[in-house]
Formats: sequence, C-alpha cells, structure tokens
Amino acid sequence: MPLMVIKRDGTREPYDRSKLLGGIALACRKRPISAQKIESIVNEIEDHISDHYQMEIKSSEIGQMVLDRLLKIDEVSYVRFASVYRKFKSINYFAKELQKLKKERRWKKKY
Repeated sequence: MPLMVIKRDGTREPYDRSKLLGGIALACRKRPISAQKIESIVNEIEDHISDHYQMEIKSSEIGQMVLDRLLKIDEVSYVRFASVYRKFKSINYFAKELQKLKKERRWKKKY
C-alpha cells in the first residue's frame, strides 16, 4: 500500500514526490540553491518518513520537515515556503515570522 498523506481537512491522498519537489523548488526559485540540493532535501525527508511512518503521515509533519531543512540553508526560501504552508493571510504574519528568525539568529550568534 502506498503511503497516505492526511491533509488539513482530514482527506487522504497518496504521497506524491513531485508535489514535494515542486513546492520546495518554488520556494527556492531564483535563490542560490541547486537542483541537487532540493533533491537531497526530498531524499532526506523520504528516508525519515520510511524509517518512522508506516501507512500515513500528516501533511503538517511533512511541511515542518521541509521548514526545518530550509531554515538551515536559506532563510528567504524558508519564509517563502512558510507563507504557503502556514497560509499567511497578511503582511503581519510575514513580520512575525521575520522577527522569529531575527531572534533565533541573535541567539545562535551568542552561543
């Protein structure tokens, strides 16, 4: 049986690698991130899923895995992906996310 993804509305659909690749590629568009790096991110996520999930996974868990990886390589791509994944409805959501990134960056510089 294929891995099923549980969407926000509770519906289920088969996992689709091309959707994951497309979403990450769109967030990384015109950024200094190679196609190989995007493939690598998808492969890491798929490896994690195959090691930790049997039949189903929530789309929110996949989204969080993407965000975790994008944050490490490119903050602009991270914010782009977050804006779609978290459904930012106004510029205030962007501002909050940017503030969070700034705080995290300052904390990392201290330690």
